[in-house]
Amino acid sequence: MTFINFEKMAALFLKYWDKYLIDGVGYTLALSAITVAGGVVFASLLALMKMSRIAPLRWISSAYIEIIRGTPMLLQFYFFYFGLPMLIPALNKQKFVCIAIALICNSAAYVSEVIRSGIQAVDPGQREAALSLGFSSGGAMWYVIMPQAIKNILPALGNEFIMIIKDTSLASTFFIGDLMTQYLLIKGATYLPIEPLVIAGVIYFIMTFALSKLFGRVERRMKRSDRQSETVRQRKLKREGAVA
Repeated sequence: MTFINFEKMAALFLKYWDKYLIDGVGYTLALSAITVAGGVVFASLLALMKMSRIAPLRWISSAYIEIIRGTPMLLQFYFFYFGLPMLIPALNKQKFVCIAIALICNSAAYVSEVIRSGIQAVDPGQREAALSLGFSSGGAMWYVIMPQAIKNILPALGNEFIMIIKDTSLASTFFIGDLMTQYLLIKGATYLPIEPLVIAGVIYFIMTFALSKLFGRVERRMKRSDRQSETVRQRKLKREGAVA
């Protein structure tokens, strides 16, 4: 008796490839993309609140981050899944939306620290220079600091996207259509626990591996662009010095 029957695994994939690749991967990537996009917006607000000079805003942001980071994700899923429909009756049968909101709220607590550290990594002199040129505080943040901070933030956001893809597997508890949900459905239909699980694991690995390579390539291009910009700046300074 073999642990994994590769013939059965191949037959299962050929029979249920649409469940895995269209439904499972589609729902997983859509949920991950929605989470990252919504999480970045919410996280930016939390980061700005935490850096604010207004003490109550800092307290609210810090308390939220600590609560989310200090409780299990599955507990948060249950809370939003059952709690949101009580607050908003229109979400009573919207399982996907409730889980997406839970993931956004969870992701924002972690990404907010990434955004805050990325902003604080920018030389404070950049803000002072922008203010001296007539920019408002908001304008200095939006037009001067954020474009530089994004270079520090993007690599971490890529890693967050990969982490979210794996974290969506917990959403299968609520059968929202993601890849692990498809595994559970196929396992129930075939009474085979291992082969469908291995197929799901391989698909998860392919997605995360491909995305990690893609984000790594983008990060290397950004570093190369920064080096080229610095080289151009140094040459310009040398020419100006020679002319002087």
